[in-house]
Amino acid sequence: MTVSTQQQKSKKNTSPHTLITPQRTKNEGKDIPKQLTIFSDGGARGNPGPAAIGFLILSETGQVLTAKSRYLGSRTNNQAEYEAIIAALESAVALHADEVTCHLDSQLVVKQVTGEYRVKNAELRKLWRKVQELTRSFKKSSFISVPRTNSQIQKADSLVNKALDAQLC
Repeated sequence: MTVSTQQQKSKKNTSPHTLITPQRTKNEGKDIPKQLTIFSDGGARGNPGPAAIGFLILSETGQVLTAKSRYLGSRTNNQAEYEAIIAALESAVALHADEVTCHLDSQLVVKQVTGEYRVKNAELRKLWRKVQELTRSFKKSSFISVPRTNSQIQKADSLVNKALDAQLC
C-alpha cells in the first residue's frame, strides 16, 4: 500500500512525501480496480462540544456513491475530523476499493496521518491508529489537504451541519 500526502492551495499541488507499506494480497473478489475519492469533514460546536461527521465517496467518474453523516455527541473538532475519515475509509472498504484519495480540510489530520507531524494527544493517537489500520486495506491511500472553499468539502460540511441541526434543534 502507498500512502501519500498533498497540500492543495487554490490550484497548486505539492507532494511532500510518500510512505510505502506492504500491499494487500487479494482483491476482495473484484476483478476491476476501484479508485475512489473521499471528501470528509468533522465539526464540533464548541471545542469540545456537540459534534458530527459528514463524508462523500465518489467513483472514478465523479458519481456520488455514498453521502453520509452522523451525530457523534461531545467531541473536539480534531476528534470529529478523525472520526469522519475513519467512517469514510470504513465505507470505502465495504465498497471493495483498491485505491482511495482522501480530501480533508484539516491540515493537522493530513500531516499526522502521513507522518509529517507526531500525534501527541492520547485520544487522537487512538483514532490515528484506526486510520493506519484501515489504510492497510487499500493498495494505495492518498491524503490531500484542501481549503474549506472546495465545493465537495462544502457538501461534506453541509452534511455535518444537518446532522448537528437535527440533533440539537
